Amino acid sequence: MTDATNKSRTIICIGDIHGYHNKLLNLWSNLQSQIDPECFNTATVIFLGDYCDRGPDTRKVMDFLISLPKQYPNQKHVFLSGNHDFAFAGFVGVLPGEFEAKDTWQEYLDIEEREGWYKGEGYEKMHLQGRRWAGWIKAKFNAAKGIEYKGSIYDAAPTFESYGVSHGSSDLIMAVPEDHKKFLADMVWVHEEDDVCMGTEEGLKHCKLIAVHAGLERGKNVQEQLEFLKARDSRVPKVTDLSGRKDVWDIPKELTETIVVSGHHGKLHIEGLRLIIDEGGGMESNPVAAIVLPSMKIVRDTDNFS
Repeated sequence: MTDATNKSRTIICIGDIHGYHNKLLNLWSNLQSQIDPECFNTATVIFLGDYCDRGPDTRKVMDFLISLPKQYPNQKHVFLSGNHDFAFAGFVGVLPGEFEAKDTWQEYLDIEEREGWYKGEGYEKMHLQGRRWAGWIKAKFNAAKGIEYKGSIYDAAPTFESYGVSHGSSDLIMAVPEDHKKFLADMVWVHEEDDVCMGTEEGLKHCKLIAVHAGLERGKNVQEQLEFLKARDSRVPKVTDLSGRKDVWDIPKELTETIVVSGHHGKLHIEGLRLIIDEGGGMESNPVAAIVLPSMKIVRDTDNFS
């Protein structure tokens, strides 16, 4: 049975892919089979960020995402930056705006040795997160995730290898194609949609939707956060709305009729208007998931609809 809830505008939010090209292809195929063709072909598709690292095929994932606007010209595609993508962009030198690299390092210099920040060619002009991304972390085991680190704190080694270079090599800067660099340079940090329909027990609810990789901070002015995210100001060492945890989990209190959708947290969590769609978390054994609005249907790469 395909999804065509009252033919309301279809919004598809796709969680963190983390270099798993085959999972992405399976998920896309499942979405196509579960959504009314007319709705699918005119859907707004919001990718919630973290396209790289952990999985083996970042390069293929990027190629697929870049190809979508030509393949599906009537869809609207939104590519949010995740914290991993921000760091990848930092390493290859395509972060937006002007910043003094050393200014982004200062606050975190005490962890430089432990995280083994990149100190190869071009590091002097590199944003903190680019240096962390390409570094060699001294610890071999990530106790929080229960897995071995893959090169750096970001598990970036598979991304380097997908472009045919060894982890931490400056050769990656030349190996990444120009269209991939443009994709990384153009990623948005936040996306807003007006009048999005969401299915509830009481029927369809009309809301605004804000999509941001990790979430919005409670206790900070929402409008100021949105303006900062839209400006894509890379002068800060880290962007909390792309990389925070507990501080961005809940919806800010002033947003009473707004859906806030994110990936990032390694969980599938749907509570009221707060949607966290990251069932995969970059783990090989977990599915990549998406949510379809207005039906609120969860679709996974592992689903078998035949």
